[in-house]
Amino acid sequence: MALGKYSRVDGRKSSSGYCSTVTIAVFVVLCLVGVWMMTSSSVVPVWSSDVSTENKNEVGTHVSESNEDNNNRGTSNDSVNNASDDSSSSDDGKTKQFEDNPGDLPEDATKGDSNASLNQEEKNDKSEETEKTLEENPEEKSKDEKKEYIEERKEDEEEKNGGEAKEDGELQKENKDSETGETNESNSDDNEKKSGESSSDVKDGDKGDGQTEEKVEEEKDKEPDQVTGEKKDQSNEDFPSGAQSDLLKETTTQNGAFSTQAAESKNEKEAQESSRLEKESGYSWKLCNTTAGTDYIPCLDNLKAIKKLPSTKHYEHRERHCPESPPTCLVPVPEGYQRPVEWPRSREKIWYHNVPHTKLAEVKGHQNWVKVSGEYLTFPGGGTQFKHGALHYIDFIQQSVPEIAWGKHSRVVLDVGCGVASFGGFLFDRDVLTMSLAPKDEHEAQVQFALERGIPGISAVMGTKRLPYPGRVFDIVHCARCRVPWHIEGGKLLLELNRLLRPGGFFVWSATPIYQKLAEDVEIWEAMKKLTKAMCWEVVSITKDRVNGVGIAVYHKPSSNECYEQRSQNDPPLCKDSDDPDAAWNVLLQSCMHKLPIDSSERGAQWPKQWPARVGQTPYWLSSSQVGVYGKPAPEDFAADYEHWKRVVSKSYINGLGIDWSNVRNVMDMRAVYGGFAAALKDMKLWVMNVVSIDAPDTLPIIYERGLFGIYHDWCESFSTYPRSYDLLHADHLFSKIKNKCNFMALVAEADRILRPEGKLIVRDTVEIINKLESLLKSMHWDIRMTYSKNKEGMLCAQKTMWRPKESETISHAIA
Repeated sequence: MALGKYSRVDGRKSSSGYCSTVTIAVFVVLCLVGVWMMTSSSVVPVWSSDVSTENKNEVGTHVSESNEDNNNRGTSNDSVNNASDDSSSSDDGKTKQFEDNPGDLPEDATKGDSNASLNQEEKNDKSEETEKTLEENPEEKSKDEKKEYIEERKEDEEEKNGGEAKEDGELQKENKDSETGETNESNSDDNEKKSGESSSDVKDGDKGDGQTEEKVEEEKDKEPDQVTGEKKDQSNEDFPSGAQSDLLKETTTQNGAFSTQAAESKNEKEAQESSRLEKESGYSWKLCNTTAGTDYIPCLDNLKAIKKLPSTKHYEHRERHCPESPPTCLVPVPEGYQRPVEWPRSREKIWYHNVPHTKLAEVKGHQNWVKVSGEYLTFPGGGTQFKHGALHYIDFIQQSVPEIAWGKHSRVVLDVGCGVASFGGFLFDRDVLTMSLAPKDEHEAQVQFALERGIPGISAVMGTKRLPYPGRVFDIVHCARCRVPWHIEGGKLLLELNRLLRPGGFFVWSATPIYQKLAEDVEIWEAMKKLTKAMCWEVVSITKDRVNGVGIAVYHKPSSNECYEQRSQNDPPLCKDSDDPDAAWNVLLQSCMHKLPIDSSERGAQWPKQWPARVGQTPYWLSSSQVGVYGKPAPEDFAADYEHWKRVVSKSYINGLGIDWSNVRNVMDMRAVYGGFAAALKDMKLWVMNVVSIDAPDTLPIIYERGLFGIYHDWCESFSTYPRSYDLLHADHLFSKIKNKCNFMALVAEADRILRPEGKLIVRDTVEIINKLESLLKSMHWDIRMTYSKNKEGMLCAQKTMWRPKESETISHAIA
C-alpha cells in the first residue's frame, strides 16, 4: 500500500484496478483507525508545553518509519517519547519531513493534544520557523513541469476517489536539509503555495477556535492530517484564507442590519417593566412636545399667553405666564447629555452637548463671554465689562471702596443682567454668595450656562412686577452693562433695587454712561445723577479700570430717614405705610421709596454680623414674644432648627445615603423654613437655593440675615429655571402640604424637570406620601436608593436616571 502511494508521488501511473483495490484498503484502514481513536483517545499522553517545534517534527519522522508502531499504541507512545529525547541532540536549524503515510493515526492524535497544550511562545516560534522555511525553498519548477505534474495528479485523484479532487493538505513539501536527502521538485512548488496560504491565515488572525488554530499549525509545519485532513481541506476550499478572514471580521465586528437577541430581549424587558410600573402607579408618563424642546420652562414658554399680551414695552413677554393646568409630562434630555463637569473646573468649561447653544458664542465671543472649543464651551473672560477676567474686576471694586470687604462685610449679592454669571462665579473665591438674574431672551440660554457652570441663577426680568425677594436683604446690588433703563419712568426699576438693597448697602454700576461721551451716554448719566441724588444715594466712588477699559460708579444707600425728610421735593415719593416692602409675589412695581426702620430692634436697623459668624447667629430682631414655625419662641425655634439639621446632615445625609457629595454642586431646599439645611452644608463646596412657599410663614428674611439666599415661590406653578438645573433636591414635608392644594403629579413632573440625570431627591414626609412617591418615581425608572419609616413618618432617597418615555404629549400653549 505504501509502494502504491509513493509510486504516485514519483510520477508513475498504475492500473485502474489496482487503484480501486488500494482505495478500498485505505477506506477499511481509516474506518478501523477511527474506531480505535474513539476508544483510545483518552489515554494518549499530553505533550509537555516546553517541547520545541524541531522535536515535534522529528517525532513525526520516527512514528512514520515504524509500521509496528501503527498497530501497537503502547509502543507508539514509547517511540514518541524516545524520539523527543533523541531530537534534542540534533543539529539546530534542521527540520524533519513527515512521511505521507495514511496510517499515521497515533502521530495525529498525539499532535492534536500537543497543540492544545502549546503556549503562546511556542506558537510564535513556529511562525518564525515557517517564515524561515519559506525563505529557504525558492520556486524550482518551470511552468511546463507544473502543468504536467498537475495533470498527472488530477488523473490519479479521479482514479482513486471517483473524480473527487485531491485535497491540498495531502501534498508533501521538500525541506532543504531533509534526513532522506530526497528532492521532490513537484511537491516543493505546491507546498510553497500552501505555506503562503497558511501564512496569510495567521496574518488575518483566523483563529476563531481550537480547530482553526490546529489547522493553521499543521500547514505551517508541513504536516498532513490523514484522518481529519479531508474535512479541514474541504473547509479551506469553501472559505479560502482571504474570504474566510473577511467573513470572520464581518461577523465579529458588526451586526449589519440585524439586532442581537440580547438587545431585543433587553428592550422587551424594559418595556414590560415600564408597563408594569405604570400599571402599579396608575399613571403613564409622556414626553413634552414643545417648541422650546429640551429647554422648556412652562411659565416662561407659554407662547399662547404671550401672543395675547397687549404690550411688550416693559418686557411683559419675559415675565412669568403660567398655564392654567401645569404640565405633567417629562422634558426630553439633549442628545449626548452627560454628567456635568465638576466644580471648580465647570466654571471654566462645560460640555457642549449639555447646553448645545452657540448663538451667544457668536454674538459675545469677542467679549470673552463664551467660546466653542471642541466638545466644550469655555468661558475665558467673563463679561462685557471684564473681558480680561472677573477676579481683577472684583478686586478693583474693593480697592475703589474698601468698605465693601468681600466675604466679610458683604456676603449676599444680587447681580442684575448677569450674562453667563462669571461675576458671581468668581465671587465664590471671595466667600460671597451671588443671586444672578437674567431674562430668557435673545441672549440664548445665558442663565442655563450659569447653572451648568455651577453658578446660582434665576430666569427673571425687571419688568412690571417686583422681583420675588423680600425687601432690604441684599448687601450689594451689581449691574455691569445690564441693559436696564434705570432712569426712565421716574426711576421705577432703580426704585425696585432700592427696595431690595439693605440700608447701608452698595449699588455697583459699570456701564458706558460712566466713561463714554456719546450723546446718549451723556444724557443717561445726567439723568442718573439727578435720580440717585433724589433717592439720597451717595456717590462714593467713580473710577476707571484701565485693564478692562471701563468705568465703575459705586453708590451707597442711606441707613436712616434723615435725607428723605430734608429733601426739597418728595420725588420720588415715599411709599404709604400700608405698602409692605416684603410683599413680592405678583405685586406690581411702585415708583416710591419705603421708609427705613427707626427702632433698633427692627429688621434692617443694624448690619448683620460678619460672615461666617452670621450663619449661626440668631437674628437680633427675632423676639421671644414671637411664636416660631414649630411652636416655640422664635429664637429657640431658630436654634433648635439649626441643631436639628446639623445632626441630620452630619449623621445621615453625608454618610448614610450613599451620595457622592463631590458631584453635588447646585442644591435646592424646596421648603427651607429657617435655612437650617443650607446652613448645615455651609462648609461644603456647594450652594443652596432656599425656597419659601408663598403660603408658608415668611421666613425668607431670616435666611438672608444668615448670609444665605433664597426666593419666594408657589409650588402649584413651575419654577423659573431651566431643566436639569440642580444636582440635589431636598423636600421636607412639602409634598404632603401640596397634595390637597395643587396637582400632585405636576409637582412630581416639575421635580423631574429641574433635577439633572443622576441627580438625587431626598424627601422627608408622611409614610403615605413616601409610599406614593416611591411608586411614582419607580414608574419614571428612578432608582430608589433608600426608604425608611418610623411612627408614620418616613424618608426617601431616589436618583433620577436618563430614562425618558417613548410616547409624547403636545403642549398646545407652548407651540409656536
